[in-house]
Amino acid sequence: MYKFSGLDKDTGHQARGKKGVLLMNLGTPDEPTTPSVRRYLAEFLSDPRVVEIPRLVWLTILHGIILRTRPAKSAALYKEIWTENGSPLMDISKRQQAKLQAQLDEQGIDAKVYLAMRYGNPSTASTLQQMHKEGVDEITVLPLYPQYAGPTSGTVFDAIARELMKWRFVPSINFINTYHDNQDYIDALAESIEQDFAMHGKPKKLVMSYHGMPKRNHLLGDPYYCFCAKTTRLVVEKLGLTEDDYVMTFQSRFGKAEWLGPYTDATIEQLGNTGVDDIAVICPAFSADCLETLEEIKGENREVFEEAGGKQFRYIEALNDHPSHIKMMLGLVEPYLK
Repeated sequence: MYKFSGLDKDTGHQARGKKGVLLMNLGTPDEPTTPSVRRYLAEFLSDPRVVEIPRLVWLTILHGIILRTRPAKSAALYKEIWTENGSPLMDISKRQQAKLQAQLDEQGIDAKVYLAMRYGNPSTASTLQQMHKEGVDEITVLPLYPQYAGPTSGTVFDAIARELMKWRFVPSINFINTYHDNQDYIDALAESIEQDFAMHGKPKKLVMSYHGMPKRNHLLGDPYYCFCAKTTRLVVEKLGLTEDDYVMTFQSRFGKAEWLGPYTDATIEQLGNTGVDDIAVICPAFSADCLETLEEIKGENREVFEEAGGKQFRYIEALNDHPSHIKMMLGLVEPYLK
């Protein structure tokens, strides 16, 4: 019989068995410059889940037209929202990471919180490799997209799977794919709206603006629209609003295809034109403020509303690192860590 001999007693496995939480968000350019934005957009818009157009056709359009013109325009917009701490999305995400870690420590839960971006830095692959080096064998992944969609949470799964396919030892994975109807999430949204109403008064219309998606995705089975509708219904019920008090819309459409509607900018313009001159806008699909909320909603859509005759426009900020948001994150990951 073959006998093992001379086997190194310290294989490194003794130091493993740790648990980690991986927070993931979309990403951001490293700098508000044209080259940095071009790199970011090239990675983002090359994802086949993000743009479902025949590959060769789309890559020709992307590299032949879009990446030649859009990066400079987007860089100018990023400069408008950039802070002394850098990208708002990155700054907020780091605060979320730190505060969730503090909550785990306070609860006596032995787990480390990591942060990665689906596009840009810190990359999914490099963060997973760091977790592996630090002995993490059980990973709880929390994509910070409340409503599951293929181009968001789905592509997070893709990126993780692509990296783990290269590993000899695959860790245990807990993947939280959606939390659109999580009670703590609904309560946090309702609380932020109530605080705004208490401070500024109830507006004539609450606009709940979600990130857009091509209508084709919905028809092919993506549940995103239904999840957005359920989030809206639960928040409205929590606040006791009537159908006349709010409207659900979709923003950030791209290209010429039909997207989920009604469109946020067109709705806001119509409200202004019809005498609804006092509105508040909240973006429940965004866990952290970013270009789409700070520039598109707080900037562009405010101008659309005012030019249409609107007088009072206010944006209710994302949940960001608010204590109720961190509490929700803790509630989502805690069952996998004890």
